[in-house]
Amino acid sequence: MDDLALVEVLFTASAAAHAALDELDDWGPNGLRAGQYRLDVAADEAAIAVLGKAGMSVLSEESGRTDGPLPLLAVLDPIDGSTNAHRGIPMYSTSICVFDADGPRVGAVVNHPLGQRFHAIRGAGAWRDGAAIAPSKCDVLSESIVGLSGPVASGLASWQHRTFGCASLEFCAVAEGSLDAYVLGKGFSLRPWDYLAGLLICAEAGAVISELDGRDPWIRFDEPRRPIAASTARLLQAILPAASG
Repeated sequence: MDDLALVEVLFTASAAAHAALDELDDWGPNGLRAGQYRLDVAADEAAIAVLGKAGMSVLSEESGRTDGPLPLLAVLDPIDGSTNAHRGIPMYSTSICVFDADGPRVGAVVNHPLGQRFHAIRGAGAWRDGAAIAPSKCDVLSESIVGLSGPVASGLASWQHRTFGCASLEFCAVAEGSLDAYVLGKGFSLRPWDYLAGLLICAEAGAVISELDGRDPWIRFDEPRRPIAASTARLLQAILPAASG
C-alpha cells in the first residue's frame, strides 16, 4: 500500500467513527471504565473495522492491541477529546498514526465538528484539506499564543495561553500556525494515541518538537510521554522553563 492509499484508509476509518457517533443516541459514560463514554466505544468499533479490513494491527486507547497480517501498526484514538464531545464542546477528533519498520509513516487527524482533515507523510510534508501547512514564524515568548495541558510555572501572561482538551488538534494548530506552541505542565503527560499523529503532522510541517523528559516520543506501546512542539527552535527553548518538572 502506497502512502496516499494509506492516508485514505485513515480518513475512511475516521469517517466511520464519525458515522458511528451520528447513529448513537447516548454519548454519555458507559459505566464500564472510568472516563470512557459510549461514543468512545462506538467510534472505536467502527474505526477498527476499517483498519482491520486493510490488514493493519491496531493499538487503541479503548480496546488495546489487535494484530493484523500486515507489518503496519495503527495507533488509534477513536475520539480524542471525548469529554468535549459528550459536553457539546466542538473540539474533538479521530487521531491515527501508522508505524512501519522504520517508524511513524503517516498520520491523520480529523476535526469532526469542523470537518477539517489533517495528514502527514514521513519525509513529504503535512496538509490540511489538501493544502500544505507550515507553523508560524513566532520565536518570541512574549508574543506567542500557547496551547497548554496543565499548569505552567512561569513566563506566560494570562492572555497568551489556551486550553482546549484535545491534544491531537492542538498539535495540528501548531503545525498550521494558529498556535505558536503546545506544552504540558508539571505532572501532566500524554499517551501515544493522544499525540502521535499530531506530533508527526507538526514535524512534517516544519515545527520543532521535543520530549520534556528527554525520552523518545515515537513509541508503539502504551507509556506516558511529555511531547512539546513550537514554531521555532528559539521559542521552544524559551518555553521550556515554563513547563516545570
